[in-house]
Amino acid sequence: MEEIKYKPIGIIHSPFKKPEGTPIQTEAAKGITAKVEIFPEFTEGLKDIKGFSHIILIYHFHLSGKSSLKVKPFMDGKMRGVFATRAPGRPNPIGISIVRLVKIRKNILYVQDVDIINGTPILDIKPYVPEFDIKMADKIGWLKKNIHKLPEAKDDGRFIK
Repeated sequence: MEEIKYKPIGIIHSPFKKPEGTPIQTEAAKGITAKVEIFPEFTEGLKDIKGFSHIILIYHFHLSGKSSLKVKPFMDGKMRGVFATRAPGRPNPIGISIVRLVKIRKNILYVQDVDIINGTPILDIKPYVPEFDIKMADKIGWLKKNIHKLPEAKDDGRFIK
């Protein structure tokens, strides 16, 4: 199969200057604000986005170190298969976050509930639609015993280059 390449459409400007201390999920980042700067050549693609309260940001974990198929996730002490985690050290270091869209000024999206490091390249934006995106989960695997740790869980730098 051919290599796949992506071109960033923008960059995030957030209060998190390094991975350490960054919330590991948007649910633990309530109220944290950031700006998503969309590059001029992609601004036209923002038409009609203001009608959505939430958006899905798809981005490149640019500070992630080498990938591994087994990782020790932030909220657990055991090695787990990377595809059973949301760890940034992945074969394709792609992240997703659902954030609140507060306002738009030209090519700048003002967002809230952000768990993304400053300078992160944005690959795509999709509207969040509960009727499409909410699924009732019957199981949440190993996280069932650890989900209570989320409010205090922060990045400790273990996946940095």
